[in-house]
Amino acid sequence: VQLVESGGGLRQAGGSLRLSCAASESTRGNYAIGWFRQAPGKEREGLSCISVRDGTTWYADSVKGRFTISRDSTKGTVFLQMNALKPEDTALYSCVAVRYWRLVGGFLRWDDADVIGRGGQGTQVTVSS
Repeated sequence: VQLVESGGGLRQAGGSLRLSCAASESTRGNYAIGWFRQAPGKEREGLSCISVRDGTTWYADSVKGRFTISRDSTKGTVFLQMNALKPEDTALYSCVAVRYWRLVGGFLRWDDADVIGRGGQGTQVTVSS
């Protein structure tokens, strides 16, 4: 599965953005498409994912209540609505399709061996204070 991210941009703190992750093929199977971010000098951080099979969603504690993941299964697109943005949300946001995600201690994680599809260049989100 090839994925293409879009929708990033510059916002002031408190603003909103909606990111899109478009899949190159029909999204069927037992896996979930999710979003992660990586800021310079920091580890990647899983944010949220949604099952392509039944739409079940998972969120990392860091974004729960502010970010909402959804999908348009007819178009094979996954969205990440980001509200109440903070300067610490500034990062490169990417999407990934993974067979098995784990929510452990409020952190959303996956193993690279379970990745079945990746995004392209990611999309930059910058939040100013």
